Amino acid sequence: MKKFLFTGVFVALMLACFAQKPYKVVFYNFENLFDTINDPDILDDEFTPEGPKRWNSTKYNKKIANLEHVLFDLAAEDRDFPAVIGVSEIENRNVMEDVIGRPRLLPANYRIVHYDSPDARGVDVGFYYRPDVFKIEGSAPIPFKMAELPNFRTRDFVTMWGTIDGEPFFFLVSHWPSRLGGKEASDPKRMAAARQVRAIVDSVQQANPATKVVVMGDLNDDATDDSIVVGLSAKGRPKDMCPGDMFNPFIPMLKAGYGTLAYRDAWNLFDNIIVSYNLVFAPEGSLRILAAGKSKFYGGIFQRSYMLQKEGQYKGYPLRTFVGNNFQGGFSDHFPVFIYIGK
Repeated sequence: MKKFLFTGVFVALMLACFAQKPYKVVFYNFENLFDTINDPDILDDEFTPEGPKRWNSTKYNKKIANLEHVLFDLAAEDRDFPAVIGVSEIENRNVMEDVIGRPRLLPANYRIVHYDSPDARGVDVGFYYRPDVFKIEGSAPIPFKMAELPNFRTRDFVTMWGTIDGEPFFFLVSHWPSRLGGKEASDPKRMAAARQVRAIVDSVQQANPATKVVVMGDLNDDATDDSIVVGLSAKGRPKDMCPGDMFNPFIPMLKAGYGTLAYRDAWNLFDNIIVSYNLVFAPEGSLRILAAGKSKFYGGIFQRSYMLQKEGQYKGYPLRTFVGNNFQGGFSDHFPVFIYIGK
């Protein structure tokens, strides 16, 4: 009898551990995921069969299969699909549907949040989420605004809110203005984006201080740049934080030499996931950010050997879809990043 009792308790404990498995939150820049159809309202001619890249169904399907490969492997290392995936550089909802419609991703039963943005090239940001984990209550796009450049068009900030395990959450995904024209000349645009995101976060938490906020995206600035450290008031170490600060686990990763994209033989870390104070200093028994597996960091960068360029000028860089107009059959010029949220 004691043996059976012990076995029952052991199984119950194992099931309890499984039930409390942390949730993975991911951001991934899909790098120019365009369909093959020429949309007259956006500048997508480059990614059409007649364009310079000769973008056709064969190349498109290869790209979709590659993204499936990465997202499935992100799930396989935890034996669980990520709860939320923010994405950028997607042309429309249809291409998002094609990715999660792949056979290995179908079991996740992902849902989509997407809005067409005013970006001239037609690239947007959006979310995948698992409805069994994230109970969505609403979503909205918020346009980028900069008083000095009232006619400047770029990607919206896409937001969604709801609950995880009964706790209120607010997610924001964005792709900040590029460094076109040089870093210094374009810095004011990214600082404007940072201040707008910070204002959104503050308004959410003023309405309900219990709301836990996750900001993610390709910010086109490194984790240690002013737009993030000053504009978002993001700190890289919990012990340096004061109430109201945000926590960016990718600051110490950048300082340790890690990156998500390479340019001129140097690594940058533009892809960030930044969380509110109450996801770091959470009450016992509630959801908080956790260390990324066995790592000493609270953030993770996902890369596998098949995602790397193996030879040539860009050896060791992320294996991208194109170099110029030469099709590489790769994945993205960025690596995905992730955090874990759990109890």
